Amino acid sequence: QVQLVESGGGLVQAGGSLRLSCAASGYTFSSYTMAWFRQGPGKEREFVAFINRAGASTGYADSVKGRFTISRDNRKNAMYLQMNSLKPDDTAVYYCAADPILQSREARYWGQGTQVTVSS
Repeated sequence: QVQLVESGGGLVQAGGSLRLSCAASGYTFSSYTMAWFRQGPGKEREFVAFINRAGASTGYADSVKGRFTISRDNRKNAMYLQMNSLKPDDTAVYYCAADPILQSREARYWGQGTQVTVSS
């Protein structure tokens, strides 16, 4: 059974940092590109960042470029999102996704999400 479990969310002040983790199980982790998406209150789900299977290629939404860093450790079946210089607009539920289709904001597998709240 495939499972993606996010952790590391919480409440942080603007300008602060958080590191999200995604633990994967039930499939060969290195087989899929991975991504982070988020959904803020009253907003549609949006793409945040992706990383390819080997971790050699990454991409970011313009809104987080230069502040967020995505990474993965295929030995640990884990993906991470280092979030720095957080802004209130980053407040959202953050989802880990495997084998994403970025244009349609869909994915083969999803985690349950972790809440990130940034206070001003």
